[in-house]
Amino acid sequence: MSEAISVPGVPRRFAALRNRNSRPYLFTSGLSMMADNTEHVITYWVLWQTFHSATLVGFEVISHWLPFLLLSVWAGSLAERFDCRKLIQASQGLFMLVSALWGVLFLTHSLHVWEACVLLVLHGTAGAIWGPAEQLMLHDFVDRSELPSAVRLNATFQSLGLLFGPVVGSALLVGLGPTAGIFVNVLLYLPMQILMMRTSFTGHRRDAELAGASGGARSGRSVTFKDTMRVLRSIRSNHLIIAMIIISGLTAITIGNALQVSMPVFADRLGAGSSGDLTYGMLLFAMGFGGVAGGFLLEATGLVRPSLRSAVIATAVFGAATLAFALTGSYALALLALVVAGLGEIASLSITQSVVQLEAPAGERGRTLGLYGMFASGLRAGGGVTLGVLGAAVGVIPAVGTFAAVLAVGAFGAWWYAARAGRATPGAQPTRSAS
Repeated sequence: MSEAISVPGVPRRFAALRNRNSRPYLFTSGLSMMADNTEHVITYWVLWQTFHSATLVGFEVISHWLPFLLLSVWAGSLAERFDCRKLIQASQGLFMLVSALWGVLFLTHSLHVWEACVLLVLHGTAGAIWGPAEQLMLHDFVDRSELPSAVRLNATFQSLGLLFGPVVGSALLVGLGPTAGIFVNVLLYLPMQILMMRTSFTGHRRDAELAGASGGARSGRSVTFKDTMRVLRSIRSNHLIIAMIIISGLTAITIGNALQVSMPVFADRLGAGSSGDLTYGMLLFAMGFGGVAGGFLLEATGLVRPSLRSAVIATAVFGAATLAFALTGSYALALLALVVAGLGEIASLSITQSVVQLEAPAGERGRTLGLYGMFASGLRAGGGVTLGVLGAAVGVIPAVGTFAAVLAVGAFGAWWYAARAGRATPGAQPTRSAS
């Protein structure tokens, strides 16, 4: 059984890139993501050179993802209630402030561990605020038939940012030094700020027009954590959304971060030797390239539609390719497996997010997307714990292989859950069509 989302019409290839409203956002989103990762390159290097603390390295990962776990649903409530342009400006402004404060601390040679921890948490908080607001903006920029294209291309451009962030960060670090480099990084967030000043979209215009209301914020009443939990009860009968959340959460807690942080171990296993830097860099590049190339390939072919079946298959491909990477001793096959894994990961991410976007109730879309983000991003904070525990018991490489197998099997488990739930509620009025 497969559930395909009802999307009117057949969208053009690269529809969101052709759309004059969403096109500027795609480019500025990729640029901001590149700035995010450029900051990581510079600050992580300085922190290691200054403190040589393995504990701080672990905190760098946790602090980036824990705000998503704790704040995503709340941030979704904010996105429902307030102008999403302002929320995106606030998030980008917080990114800029953090980069600038790093620069001041570097310049004055006054960096302490507690200051670093505060800035790392603020950086993660900015990302958590940005997530739901940007998804509502994508929903506003394009109509329903083009929404999967917008989600997929946004993920692709952000993958480009992830791919080039380390390159730009390294260039700034070597060419200008960490202090000047981090101040230059502040400027990379400006295009998004300027775009949010110029666009008339608020994240609510399209739904408001359909409802015959104004395009402003939905409600002025205060946002509470108790209020955000209501979305859990309201969507639990929608087995498609729940299945997407299960798949994204399972991805996050198994191999969401495991490949990146364990890559030095794989590089050593594959015989890095004197060319270790090149081997390590090529392994990281291969997966990033797979994500970017996969995103453009999926958009160009239009073969993959947002459905339960395609989400499960994409996630299973991601898991299977990662398992193949963990098992192979061939460098060439490892690179190929990582390219396929990158393709599967971006397909899984864009499909699950598109399904949640299309299925979410209009009045609760922000909180629903926040709930998705809590699992898809927030559970990555726990991924480091699971990798550390199992890795200590059986070794890092067997641990990654085990998690990859669990993800592939778990994706089909989510399919079984959705199919079983659909049969158990024959009287429901779905907003989707089977295929």
